[in-house]
Amino acid sequence: MPADTLNQTDLASLLERIAGALERLAPPPPKAPSFTQADAFVWAPSTQGFVAVPSVARVDLVQLKGIDRVRDILVENTERFARGLPANNALLWGARGMGKSSLVKASHAEINQRLAAEGVPPLKLVEIHREDIDSLPEAMALLKAAPFHFILFCDDLSFDPEDTSYKSLKAALEGGLEGRPTNIIFYATSNRRHLMPRDMIDNERSTAINPGEAVEEKISLSDRFGLWLGFHKCSQDDYLAMVEGYAGSLGIKIAPEKLRSEALEWATTRGARSGRTAWQFIQDLAGRCGVRI
Repeated sequence: MPADTLNQTDLASLLERIAGALERLAPPPPKAPSFTQADAFVWAPSTQGFVAVPSVARVDLVQLKGIDRVRDILVENTERFARGLPANNALLWGARGMGKSSLVKASHAEINQRLAAEGVPPLKLVEIHREDIDSLPEAMALLKAAPFHFILFCDDLSFDPEDTSYKSLKAALEGGLEGRPTNIIFYATSNRRHLMPRDMIDNERSTAINPGEAVEEKISLSDRFGLWLGFHKCSQDDYLAMVEGYAGSLGIKIAPEKLRSEALEWATTRGARSGRTAWQFIQDLAGRCGVRI
């Protein structure tokens, strides 16, 4: 009997030492994120953390020309959300270089200016990279416990034929049984209205056993966005308005006719008129005129 008792004691001591060793080897639990150091962050799934962005690369809302209607809709939706009122997830889709991501960042800054004037806590902008979409539920779990409102933002979102991470996004946008957290909204930009390439949708129709169901499974992702904001190629007048707006706000001294002719030549050599083309021209012009941006 004494031997059995001794063996049991030794076994209990051994198990206790093993448990202690495993606890020391295990990584420490992630610290609760702090969102007071900045108004913008990037989600880092490898560390389950958020990297602060002290200065966001963006333009002022008033400088975005030719997109007045979608600008007003997104700003109003963003302000309602920031004030705790019902608002929709938003998909900004359409032509390249027409200010989709610039509008998201400018809207965020505009609303924070309004909130600051009233002493209201700022709205936070969190960017999640396209390749990290499958970690979206983990990011949302951390954000929903924080005392702020968050825009989760994914730029240039789209999915390839073999990509199944869109299913994670569908579930996260709906929020499952609990629903989407009231302090999180999701904004995405894409060149594709349904986030899927056209040949991918056509292929499903031609090869699936039940083509209708196969296609609906993939394109129904875009239905999770309550707002669809379309961006289309700009006219020559819109393009010139963008150029003139940038030049005026930066104080670039140049004759109006010269500005217009050089801007049109710039767009012609690049085969496109867009907000991005206008900004690239202004960067070149500012450099030649010795104006710092």
